[in-house]
Amino acid sequence: MGSVLDRRIVFSLLFLIIVTLLSYNADSKCDFKAIFNFGDSNSDTGGFWAAFPAQSGPWGMTYFKKPAGRASDGRLIIDFLAESLGMPFLSPYLQSIGSDFRHGANFATLASTVLLPNTSLFVSGISPFSLAIQLNQMKHFKVKVDETHSSDQQALKILPSRDVFGKSLYTFYIGQNDFTSNLAAIGVDGVKQYLPQVISQIAGTIKEIYGIGGRTFLVLNLAPVGCYPSILTGYIHTASDLDKFGCLISVNKAVEYYNALLKKTLSKTRTEVKNATVIYLDTHKILFDLFQYPNSYGMKHGIKACCGHGGHPYNFDQKLFCGTSKVIRNSTVTAKACHDPHNYVSWDGIHMTEAANHRISTAILDGSLSDPPFTLSNLCAS
Repeated sequence: MGSVLDRRIVFSLLFLIIVTLLSYNADSKCDFKAIFNFGDSNSDTGGFWAAFPAQSGPWGMTYFKKPAGRASDGRLIIDFLAESLGMPFLSPYLQSIGSDFRHGANFATLASTVLLPNTSLFVSGISPFSLAIQLNQMKHFKVKVDETHSSDQQALKILPSRDVFGKSLYTFYIGQNDFTSNLAAIGVDGVKQYLPQVISQIAGTIKEIYGIGGRTFLVLNLAPVGCYPSILTGYIHTASDLDKFGCLISVNKAVEYYNALLKKTLSKTRTEVKNATVIYLDTHKILFDLFQYPNSYGMKHGIKACCGHGGHPYNFDQKLFCGTSKVIRNSTVTAKACHDPHNYVSWDGIHMTEAANHRISTAILDGSLSDPPFTLSNLCAS
């Protein structure tokens, strides 16, 4: 009798363990159901090229093996974040064919700014899809999701649930074009004058999204653009203007000013949006380190572009961008990609390689760049 009872107890315990494990797996699914991203070419997964189709090789050569609407040889930071949360890559909001918005949408487009592009502050070559436009697209998207759930069951196959907006991650990787677009024309001091306006617009956008249900926000700060080949070749300077790593001192000091103000503003914003999480991500920290000490990360080249023309030291020509050709001295010259982009921090003189994006993403996920502390990798099952 005792042995039968013992067996029953053992089976009961095993059953409880199995149920507990199953419950744990179910509960450990990702806390976030979607990502909504706002940005420029640093996080554009195809929006610009959906609006203005023209992209050709060597873009996408490392991961996608073909152009994939990204300003890189492979995946972007936003791609790595989506993968880590168990989601597919974000579909561009502007892409009409093949998009799946069940796990969010990407409003970023190449050359986008925070401030409206029709202001006199900016030169030509800026996208019409400013942050204000991207916010309006987000609001329209939410309205259409609400309406569709009431009227069109077929469309629900590519749309998220109504309650997804409070369970989503809202990411911002934008501001670089506001900083760089007129740097050569009005100088560092001129650019610094309107940076508080840029930051105020980002904070205001967070508050507007909070008003329609958003609760978790990640804001990436500004990269050390004074190390970018495009800036080093386009901004008039002398050798004394460079630090020992070859980066422009005054430009990077202005970046530090921007980032300090952004961090301070987000701290204030945090007190204004109750029961919300607003995270400042210091991606500048690791990217600056990559430019200065590429060898420490298993890479070889910091301020030299992989894809470009011109050779040492920057391999960048302001008139011959990656993948394009022109006639020089009766010969056709093409800005070609290197064969080993994994050894480069800079892909095309303006954007990062997949290798650099991967290293930045790893630091974001482990929480080492977050203020306040926020470990994204702990929020989802492995």
